[in-house]
Amino acid sequence: MKKKRIYVTMTLILLVAVGAAAAVYILKSPFEAKKSPVSKSAGKDVPGKMTKADRKKLVPETVKKKGITVAVDPGHQGPHVDMSAQEENAPGSGVMKQKATSGTTGSYTGLGEYELNLDVSLKVKERLEKLGYDVVMAREDNDTAVSNKERAQMANEAGADVCVRIHANGSESPASEGALCLVMSQDNPYVGRLYGESSRLAEAVLSSYCEATGFSNMGIQANDTMTGLNWSEIPVMILEMGFMTNEHDDTMMADDAFQEKMADGIVNGLEKYFEQR
Repeated sequence: MKKKRIYVTMTLILLVAVGAAAAVYILKSPFEAKKSPVSKSAGKDVPGKMTKADRKKLVPETVKKKGITVAVDPGHQGPHVDMSAQEENAPGSGVMKQKATSGTTGSYTGLGEYELNLDVSLKVKERLEKLGYDVVMAREDNDTAVSNKERAQMANEAGADVCVRIHANGSESPASEGALCLVMSQDNPYVGRLYGESSRLAEAVLSSYCEATGFSNMGIQANDTMTGLNWSEIPVMILEMGFMTNEHDDTMMADDAFQEKMADGIVNGLEKYFEQR
């Protein structure tokens, strides 16, 4: 009987010892120790556990389309692109002009107009697309050979609602500064019918641009010699963003952060135009 009690007692002690050992093993288990870092990295390696930021990178947000197409023409192109051949400056006019040029150059920054125009235009494109507009770009690099006539035709054939041509100005006087817009005149024999809407577009874009940048508003001027205007079939305007021969304008326009404001102003103007249309 005494032996039986000793046996039972030893059995109980053994069971308690095993249970305690198991508890310690669980608490100090290497598998448990590894669990925390694995769970932290699961968002990176396991698609089902991705963070919200990771999912946004893989799946772009759906933008509600406005059903509006804007043609953006970054004026000019690199001087290494030969555009010396000529083309008619208007349908059937018989007046020949060079297909395109590289534009002016910053007197104080050395920045080429063709580069500035593209930099700002690409920022405009990005903003417009985020707002739901479709955008047709006349060029997206400085190497593409596309004439002024072809730029207008590209916008026409794409079914664009309007065309905004992005340029910068130059003058013999370094005192000349500010922004202005060019449109056709009412008496233009080729596109005079577009004067009303083109002027309204120019007014909306120019006022918003000057408000965003603080540049002087030099108003809207009529010009019937521009190939890119004369071949258009849709409302069109040329924005001369500032004078690259003026120290203030040239220095400001070359600054990347300031170009964000320039793009904001152009896009705000387009929004205003379409809201009132």
